[in-house]
Amino acid sequence: MKITQYIGEITGAFSATIKHAFAKRDTVLYPEVKPDIPGRWRGRIILTKTPKGEERCVACYLCSSVCPAHAITIQGAEREEDERRYAKSFEINFARCIFCGMCEEACPTRAIQTTNDFEMGEKNRDSLTYDKKALSVDGVGKYPDFDYFEHTGVPIKGKEVGDNVDENKPVDVYSILP
Repeated sequence: MKITQYIGEITGAFSATIKHAFAKRDTVLYPEVKPDIPGRWRGRIILTKTPKGEERCVACYLCSSVCPAHAITIQGAEREEDERRYAKSFEINFARCIFCGMCEEACPTRAIQTTNDFEMGEKNRDSLTYDKKALSVDGVGKYPDFDYFEHTGVPIKGKEVGDNVDENKPVDVYSILP
């Protein structure tokens, strides 16, 4: 009984092997033919700019604090002309990055965005650390109409709280008391 069972299992395995040996192959000529990437693919991380051409990052450190791999390093500063915060230095170590997309979700200004680019192979691990210049792109990314500074209640030089688009003047709570 056991010998016939073993012979049945062996012939079943050989038949599966022979069936796949003569089946049509699904070979893709990769460098010439690019694979179809889904729209929600989380690939290379970029830093985008506002529709006016200014950088969106305000160095709030949310992306670096939420990163489970601790791959993001930021140093913030303030511009002297309008006291607006910006990232003085911004680095992502793609050797440590796990492409989870949590930095993109945490960013309130939508400065960090993921792209469909997945071809980031390097021969040296040190060259996988990208600085602000390598991460920055000229476009606005996935959100072309979003401008963080037009919708926030942050006072900056030349604008008071309530002067931005879609923003009401602050309510004086003492004036509405009985």
